[in-house]
Amino acid sequence: MEFSASQIALIIKGSLEGNPNATVNSFNKIEEAVAGQLAFLANPKYEDYLYSTGASIIIINESLELRQSIDATLIRVPDAYSAFATLLQAYEQIMEQKMVGIQEPSFVAKSATIAENVFVGAFTYIGENVKLGKNVKIHPHCYIGNGVVIGDNSVINPGVKIYHNCVIGNKVIIHAGTVLGGDGFGFAPQPDGTYKKVPQIGNVVVEDEVEIGSNCTIDRATMGSTIIHHGAKLDNLIQIAHNVEIGTYTVIAAQTGISGSTKIGSRVMIGGQAGIVGHITIADGSRINAQSGVSKSMKQPNSVVTGSPAFDYTSTLRSQAIFRNLPDLEKRIAELEFLIKQLMAEKESI
Repeated sequence: MEFSASQIALIIKGSLEGNPNATVNSFNKIEEAVAGQLAFLANPKYEDYLYSTGASIIIINESLELRQSIDATLIRVPDAYSAFATLLQAYEQIMEQKMVGIQEPSFVAKSATIAENVFVGAFTYIGENVKLGKNVKIHPHCYIGNGVVIGDNSVINPGVKIYHNCVIGNKVIIHAGTVLGGDGFGFAPQPDGTYKKVPQIGNVVVEDEVEIGSNCTIDRATMGSTIIHHGAKLDNLIQIAHNVEIGTYTVIAAQTGISGSTKIGSRVMIGGQAGIVGHITIADGSRINAQSGVSKSMKQPNSVVTGSPAFDYTSTLRSQAIFRNLPDLEKRIAELEFLIKQLMAEKESI
């Protein structure tokens, strides 16, 4: 598919410099792009490539002052990175518009409600009383359980499993292999040392514009809902336990585990391989560094912790500095002790 510079400028609301009829049919990094491709420049470290790239069209920041003339057509925008993201989203939507209909073999229950422009890929199961909104795209080998609701313009990638009665909002993206609504880890200890399963009768609610990476597991609530609020972004390989609540626009990196009934605030940033115990709260704007183990609530908004168990970030850096200097401190203490002994000996000899 081919696009002209004028068409692209219209989509990202940019101003043109150069040939408005220049065309591209693919994207590439600015350092590797060739004729017929579009690139963008957001990081000043890559500016030298602006003058050597073969790209036909380049998106740049309005503030960038050219050091020399270039042959490529430029599209100036306030933020080149965001504009490029907008363009890729538009391209993705155009490609997805071609995906309509139900491929065979698939099973779609007669009681399911399917809106217009929906795509259901082959080998997919759509259960009883499922409701699929407009432009929903469900890729092959997915399972959509009874009573599931999926909002408009959401994309369910291959191999996703959504258990019964879960609710997915509008413009949600769920990547391959993720499981939503599996049973929470609920077992009651018995006097004889065995465990009795506690039925998990709640569900998972994923609000609008959430993106969930590949091979994540989000457990259904024991009662009520496990909730991923509006705009949250989850990386791959994340475990969210039952009755957890993730706040709006919170971002969580890969291999993080969050135990049951923990409440994560809005705009929290959680680094990779972090572990968070159950039944605590994490205040809005908190930052949890990679591999941190959080064992108690973070009640102060915008605080930062690191380490396992996690401590205040600044205090931890000071402690690490002291730890690195321990050999030198030990040597200095030994020298000081030796001097004190000498002084004491001299005093006794007087």
